[in-house]
Amino acid sequence: MLVTGVKGQLGYDVVNEAEQRGIEAVGVDIEEMDITDASQVDQVIKSGHYDAVVHCAAWTAVDKAEEMVDVCRKVNAEGTANIAKVCAELDIPMMYFSTDYVFDGEGTRPWEEYDERHPLNVYGQTKYEGELAVEKLKKFFIVRIAWVFGKNGNNFIKTMLRLGKEKGAVSVVNDQIGSPTYTYDLARLVVDMIQTDAYGIYHATNEGLCSWYEFACEIFKQAKMDVAVTPVDSDAFPAKAKRPKNSRMNRSELDKHGFTRLPSWQDALSRYLKEIAE
Repeated sequence: MLVTGVKGQLGYDVVNEAEQRGIEAVGVDIEEMDITDASQVDQVIKSGHYDAVVHCAAWTAVDKAEEMVDVCRKVNAEGTANIAKVCAELDIPMMYFSTDYVFDGEGTRPWEEYDERHPLNVYGQTKYEGELAVEKLKKFFIVRIAWVFGKNGNNFIKTMLRLGKEKGAVSVVNDQIGSPTYTYDLARLVVDMIQTDAYGIYHATNEGLCSWYEFACEIFKQAKMDVAVTPVDSDAFPAKAKRPKNSRMNRSELDKHGFTRLPSWQDALSRYLKEIAE
C-alpha cells in the first residue's frame, strides 16, 4: 500500500506496523509526492501498482489555517480529491483520516459516525470537503480521530512535559472534552481495516473521555513529575480558530464491523511515555 504523510505521527506508525506484518508499505511525503499536484499524484500512484492508498498527509495547523485558507484547502480538500480521483480510476480502496472538527462541537452527546457535519473553523471545513471527495468512491474508509499523539512529531504530551520541566506549573483548559488517540494503537487498527472491504465511516480514538486538564494531570502523574496544573476556561487562551467543546465520539461502527476498539487512553499514555523515554 501507499502511505502519504510518512513524516507525520500517523504515517510513520502505519508504515512500521505494515512492515512488521510483512505487508509492503511505501511511505511518501511532499518530496516524493506533492498531493496538491494532480499529475504527480496520478503518476506516483499509477506507477506503483498499489492495492490501496492510506492517506495520512494533511494540513493540521489549526490556527494558521484561519489565515492561510487557500493553502489549507489546497492540501486537505484538493489534495485529497486528487488522490481519490486516481483511486477511483484504478478501483482501489482509499483510507482518509478526518477529525472531530467536522462537527460543531456543541452539546454533550457523543457524535455518531453519520451525524450531520457543521465545521466550526477553516481546518474542520477543509477536512469536511476532503470527506466529501472520498465519499464519492465505491471503496473508501473515512476514519475520524482526535487529540493525536505519536512518537514522530509534536503533540500535547510532549508540550506538557517540556512546559512542566521549564516552568513547574501549567494552566490547561477544562471545558473541552474528548478522547486522545495514540497513533501506534491506531496504526494496528488501520492495517487490520485496510485488508477488509468493510468500507464506511469510523470513529477511532482510544477508549475513555477526559478534558485537556485531566489529560495533563494524568501525564504528570504517570511521568512522576511534580507540576501544578490549573484548570481554566477556553476563554483564557483566545485562539484564531474556534475549538469544539464536545469532541466525544461514538465508536459503534467499529463494533458493528467486528474491529477491536483501541485500549484506554490512560493505558496508551503509559506505553507512549515508555516509548519516548527509550
